[in-house]
Amino acid sequence: MKNALLDLPPDNVWLAPQAYVLGGVCLALGLAFGFLLRGSEAPAAAGTPPSAQVATPSAGGHHPTPTIEQMREMADKQAAPLLESLKTKPNDAGILARVARIYESTHQFGTAAAYFRKSLAVNPKNAAIRSELASCLYYGGDTDAAIHELEQTLKVQPKDPDSLFNLGVIRWKGKDDPNGALEAWERLLKVHPELDETKKSQVQSLIAQVKQTHPAQ
Repeated sequence: MKNALLDLPPDNVWLAPQAYVLGGVCLALGLAFGFLLRGSEAPAAAGTPPSAQVATPSAGGHHPTPTIEQMREMADKQAAPLLESLKTKPNDAGILARVARIYESTHQFGTAAAYFRKSLAVNPKNAAIRSELASCLYYGGDTDAAIHELEQTLKVQPKDPDSLFNLGVIRWKGKDDPNGALEAWERLLKVHPELDETKKSQVQSLIAQVKQTHPAQ
C-alpha cells in the first residue's frame, strides 16, 4: 500500500492523499511515507472518539453521514471475510494488518491497534506496521505510547524515515515539544541526503514553521 501525508497545513503535504472507501464512506487518511498522520488535528482525549461523524458529499447535496457506531458496523462487515480467514491462519501477519487497516480507516483506533499489535507479534521487525500502530495510538489519545512505538523502531532501524518524520510531528503536535520535533526532522535530513527535493523541502518547511512559532528554540 502506497502512503502519503495529508492534513498537515496545506503547504506541508507529502504526496497525493490515499483514500479508503468503505460502504460509501470516503475517508482521506494522511500518511507520511508509510504512516498515518493528520498533523494539524489534535488527537482525541483518551477514551474519546475522534469524531461522531465524517463529512461525505453526495450527489444532490449533503446528507447525514454515518456515526462512528455505524462505521464500526460497516467495518465489521468488510472485515468479516478476513476474520474468517484468521480462524485457519491466526498468525498471518498480512491478514492481521489488513483487518487493522479496515478499522483504522473508520476511526476505530482501539480495534485497529489491537490487530496491528497481533501482526507485530508475528513480525516484530516490520517498521511500517509499527508506525501504523503508533498512529492509531496517537489518534486514540495515547501520545506517549505512540512515541514509544516509534522509538522502538528507531532502536533497531535508526534511519527509518517514517519513524523520524512522524516522531517529529507527534512530539510537536502531541507533546508541544518543538525541540524534539526539530531533532527528529533534522536527523531525518542528515541521514537521508538522497531524499527527493519535494519531500526535503517540505521537511524544511516544517522546521521553518516550528522555528517561526517558537523563535527561542
